Amino acid sequence: MHTLGIINQRISANKFAPDTSLSHTVIEELVACATQAPSSFNQQHWRFVAITEPQDKERLKAVAYGQQKVIDAAVTFIVLGDLLAHTKLAETLGRSVKAGIIDQAVVDGMVGMAGQMYANPAAQRDEAIRSASLAAMTLMLAAEAKGLVSGPMIGFDPEGVKREFQISERYLPVMLLAVGYPAPGNWPRKVRLSVSEVLTYGTGESLA
Repeated sequence: MHTLGIINQRISANKFAPDTSLSHTVIEELVACATQAPSSFNQQHWRFVAITEPQDKERLKAVAYGQQKVIDAAVTFIVLGDLLAHTKLAETLGRSVKAGIIDQAVVDGMVGMAGQMYANPAAQRDEAIRSASLAAMTLMLAAEAKGLVSGPMIGFDPEGVKREFQISERYLPVMLLAVGYPAPGNWPRKVRLSVSEVLTYGTGESLA
């Protein structure tokens, strides 16, 4: 399907066909697409924990306020943001040096700038959320292209998720993302604000 069609037909699903599954190959293809998202300095803050086994789904449901979609979806991703991605930037960008895309002098400059920009926890958190969210949206579009539906979730206990799935303090749970086959009962796409309500040229003074 054409990209614009995918964007315009996607819904946030709440109803998933139970007792369905996705192969590790498909899950890995979805994550491979997600990793094509942009990130500041190409830090690639995103990390994913794929929850597919029934016992793990029950554990996740318990820290996601009992939401049934966690059980019914073929996979629910715990989408994480790396709060310390900037500390690995030299290593991450080194792969692009080896590929002949950039040279070491560029890497050194970017590492220095990133070190200054992300020296404080607030900036680290903001960027982790921003990058992980871009990756999650890319994964949602990839799922749609494969005939699947997805539902991003912010209704969960972050500390509970970290505890249940042994996630270190380095990583921030940004969202849960349920992916699978649709069941009857999903709402159609809800009405969006009009372009005239969200767009202005040259000034934000008249925004609704």
